[in-house]
Amino acid sequence: VQLQASGGGLAQAGGSLRLSCASSGRTSSTYGTAWFRQAPGKEREFVASIRWRGGSTHYAESVKGRFTISRDSAKNTMSLEMNSLKPEDTAVYYCAADPLMLDDSDYEMEWRYGYWGQGTQVTVSS
Repeated sequence: VQLQASGGGLAQAGGSLRLSCASSGRTSSTYGTAWFRQAPGKEREFVASIRWRGGSTHYAESVKGRFTISRDSAKNTMSLEMNSLKPEDTAVYYCAADPLMLDDSDYEMEWRYGYWGQGTQVTVSS
């Protein structure tokens, strides 16, 4: 499985960006995917996750109500719609996948995801 993230860029505070993550491998109903981010000088942190079977989602408190994660099983892609962006959202965003996410336990933990994309930069100016 290879993941390719895209869609990052520069936005003004209050603006929007949409990130996409394409999977080269075959996905299945047991797929689970997530977005993490790492700001300069900080540890990587969980942003959002979605379990493809049933579509259950989880969000970090800092993005709840502003970001929306979704998936398109037919296209093997996952997206992150980011609205009302803030300068503190500036980071490198990584998509990650767990091919066998049968439940929502530990959805926010990096070790849960065995496959990672290369990261895409998001910069929000004030």
